[in-house]
Amino acid sequence: MTDTTRSALPRRIVVTGASGNVGTALLRRLAAHDPRPDIVAIARRIPPARDPYAGARWCSVDLADPDAAARLRPVMAGADAVVHLAWGFQPSHRRDYLGRVALDGTRAVTTAAAGAGVAHIVHMSSGAVYSRGSYGREVDETWSTDGVPSCTYSVDKVRAERFLDEFETDPGAPLLTRFRPGFIGQFVAGNGLERYVLPELVPSAITDHLPVLPMDRSLAVPAVHSDDVADAIVAALEQRVAGPFNLASPAPVRADDFAEPFGCPIVPLPHRVLSIVAEATWRLRLQPVEGGWIDLAYNTPLLDCTRAARELGWTPHHTGPDAWAETVRGMRSRAGTDSPVLHPRTARQRMAALVERGPIDHRIPS
Repeated sequence: MTDTTRSALPRRIVVTGASGNVGTALLRRLAAHDPRPDIVAIARRIPPARDPYAGARWCSVDLADPDAAARLRPVMAGADAVVHLAWGFQPSHRRDYLGRVALDGTRAVTTAAAGAGVAHIVHMSSGAVYSRGSYGREVDETWSTDGVPSCTYSVDKVRAERFLDEFETDPGAPLLTRFRPGFIGQFVAGNGLERYVLPELVPSAITDHLPVLPMDRSLAVPAVHSDDVADAIVAALEQRVAGPFNLASPAPVRADDFAEPFGCPIVPLPHRVLSIVAEATWRLRLQPVEGGWIDLAYNTPLLDCTRAARELGWTPHHTGPDAWAETVRGMRSRAGTDSPVLHPRTARQRMAALVERGPIDHRIPS
């Protein structure tokens, strides 16, 4: 069995995507560490200097920009480790932009880190990289990683991992750790999630009054709490263990778990029908979520996390259903943080953004 005795946390850590869901949880976790490391946080939009964002030194970089690597290299000079969390979910109709954030952004971060002499990179991948064929059953990190071709998010996560496969063959490449979590949730991420999936013209209060929820009862989604993901990242930074690690609670989110926080009954509907409807309404610009996300939910296998437990000493403190229910509570209570990514938007603010810059699935974030 691998020794899971903790060693010292790196002195200086650079975190990309530090203002997002996992980044916020990681900053909270690092702030509580004694001694507290020097944190350089990278985001496209810098949050106000209030907790948990106040303890970091911030740098604004859009990873989709052609000069991102050149801008990142001096920022990473002197860093001991880089945690790459940044990713794009919207605008879903701007495939070019999402691709640049995903693949070009990952290339920029890793090459800049290597050029700056960083010893360790932690990359946030996803269980979405796993191939179809084992739905409802656990797979370990050796399962095929061809993803779900109909889902842009899955395709981009696979492309990033393919690049990393080549990147780490260089004899001088930094140590590389990859995490493959399921759905990641927490209370303060609820409002941000809602903003990504609801059209601007639909009031947020609709989540309080859903009469029914159409879904396929075969649903079984791996899920993990953001704080548990942060714990895994810290363990990897302390122990400097390479390779991929699955992250999920032993209890997945099933159909009844998904519906329970909304307090409404399920109307059974085959997931193929749900995917077709979602794709059609997305193409008609009626809502911002492509049908591939439905395909992903009904094709991603459950995750065997034995390796994380054995080599990192990682044990999740929250169940998958609890992480989902907490996220929905945050959604319904309009929870968030001061981060531009997680900050709650009023109906007026959402309408203003729609009028000024267009719908979220088309506008390039500013």
